[in-house]
Amino acid sequence: MALTDQFSIEGALLNRRGFIRTGAIGVGALALTPALNALALTKPQKKLGIAIVGLGMYAGGQIAPALQHTQNCYLAGLVSGHPDKAAEWAKKYNVPAKNIYNYQNFDTIAKNPDIDIVYVILPVALHKEYTIRAAKAGKHVICEKPMSLSVKDCEEMVAACKKANRLLSIGYRMHFEPYTAELIRISRSQEYGKLKAFECANGFFYKQDPKAWRLNYALAGGGSLMDMGIYTIQSARYTTGMEPVAIRNARQEKTNKELFKEVDDKVFWELEFPNGFIAHCKSSYSDEVSSTHAEFERGVVELNPNFFYGGIKGTTPKGLMNFPQANQQALQMDNFADCVNHNKESSVNGAEGIRDMKVVEAIYRSLASGKRELV
Repeated sequence: MALTDQFSIEGALLNRRGFIRTGAIGVGALALTPALNALALTKPQKKLGIAIVGLGMYAGGQIAPALQHTQNCYLAGLVSGHPDKAAEWAKKYNVPAKNIYNYQNFDTIAKNPDIDIVYVILPVALHKEYTIRAAKAGKHVICEKPMSLSVKDCEEMVAACKKANRLLSIGYRMHFEPYTAELIRISRSQEYGKLKAFECANGFFYKQDPKAWRLNYALAGGGSLMDMGIYTIQSARYTTGMEPVAIRNARQEKTNKELFKEVDDKVFWELEFPNGFIAHCKSSYSDEVSSTHAEFERGVVELNPNFFYGGIKGTTPKGLMNFPQANQQALQMDNFADCVNHNKESSVNGAEGIRDMKVVEAIYRSLASGKRELV
């Protein structure tokens, strides 16, 4: 029996809360700042239709509202296992009945010219299946992070999209956020000298349904590391401009062993980079934390909070950063629509997702072995 039959996907999703080894600048990091400017400079060749797969909390609280503010794309379709919910959304967002699908007839989306892009917002265990099915249906794909359960899965997703000649992007919204872009600019320019130390933490206090998909290992593939830790891995990679070569001193704690019996709660690890630089990272389901601390030779740059959907704040040795708050999801989707319109790879493509999953797998190996593990 398929996972889509075993679990109520939307019910589970209602619990969702929302580069080169030698030390050269990574592809995603290098492309981040230009990506912010591209949207203001490029007129949409065609406004593309996006179908959301999975109408849970993140889709309803962030993605669908963001699509009301996009310039290059719009909400064109819905995929849900709950007809009542789909009908409610269709009325709210003026989506025609012919553009509503369920998980059984999903593949017929291939015949719908209104839909150019499919955004997969499902439990992690279903990312691979629906990314591949969407690509086979001739649709470009945005897959929410983390990309999938394993590096192998991610590689199969990339291969399927390549075979279908469809573009793939991962939901790395922070790449389109101005405070993050400023941190990267400062690091690249060495405005305050070389980066000397780095700490990053991301987590929230889990108060949700203990039956939620996030706490189900088969659906989530892991706990806070897979969910919140991805942000800290990304931050370390795009701030240093390097790819980590090893994991050191990985450990974990569980504040509630019953609640987190299948998945990890607090995870701590160090990323070792080619030049010996060490980044200290943390993910958690038991702390409200969202911060990046970058210490340079001539001062500290800090983003706190860093990974929220809004309200991000930053400080430098010169004082407070002052940027308008950006709709990260709208910028993310507009950028991908621009990539589709101009047949160019996304800066947050499948290769970027694979890089992160290689790090995640190394962290889990290090947690199991208690030793330094190569990425």
